[in-house]
Amino acid sequence: MDKVTSSDGTSIAYYRSGTGSPLILVPGTGAANPVAWTDVIPALEEHFRVYAVDRRGHGESEDSPTYAVEREFEDIAAIADSLGEPINLLGHSFGALCALEAALRTRNIRKLILYEPAIPLPGVAIYPEGVIDRLQLLLDAGDREAVLTTLYREVVMLPAHEIEQLRSSPAWSARMATAHTLPREARAEEQYKFDAQRFKDLQTPTLFLLGGDSPPFLKAATEAIHAALPNSRVAVMPGQQHIAMYTAPDLFLHNVLTFLT
Repeated sequence: MDKVTSSDGTSIAYYRSGTGSPLILVPGTGAANPVAWTDVIPALEEHFRVYAVDRRGHGESEDSPTYAVEREFEDIAAIADSLGEPINLLGHSFGALCALEAALRTRNIRKLILYEPAIPLPGVAIYPEGVIDRLQLLLDAGDREAVLTTLYREVVMLPAHEIEQLRSSPAWSARMATAHTLPREARAEEQYKFDAQRFKDLQTPTLFLLGGDSPPFLKAATEAIHAALPNSRVAVMPGQQHIAMYTAPDLFLHNVLTFLT
């Protein structure tokens, strides 16, 4: 494990493994490293020097007294700039939003992969009414598992067997340990204002990963950001939803490696 100091002085941890050109992995809400990428890291390590990030407030990374999502964007840019060579950047869900915004804050990104970044759009809500408040109530009551399962069931709309697959994975206890960050990240997503004009000059080659069976709000967000970027394309993974790195790792890896290599 190594650390980098972000622009506000917060120490951000990452786990380095493998050899080759750098690939930074940014997990989504409720995820933890390095177990968030357990099923795909061995294959990625054969091609890349992998940097699996603990986002602020997660794992070995520090947190700040007050939370602002912009600091998360700066954290990823700080890691990219610290490596001294062009990097590849892969973000999932909330981590994809962080990766997208980091791409405006560093010139050191060679290629960018965004797996279903969630952004609010006119007429397309991310979170059902009242669900973020319920997540906070569950957290305050100490029911961290219910915080996670509520998010996956009511927001991401994962089927029961995929939620059970997550619960039975080695990462589940680490996911519960980061449950306290879910409400604040949910509010940050809900309040994020997407401005397509900010990205019109972002020429970084970008691949969007999209599950063929993912909820409409994730499809709408993917298409909106794809339309804003001048050098991007979308790869649809048939039969998959929001966690293909667990449910279809070979398919996930095929798309990632084909694009990056």
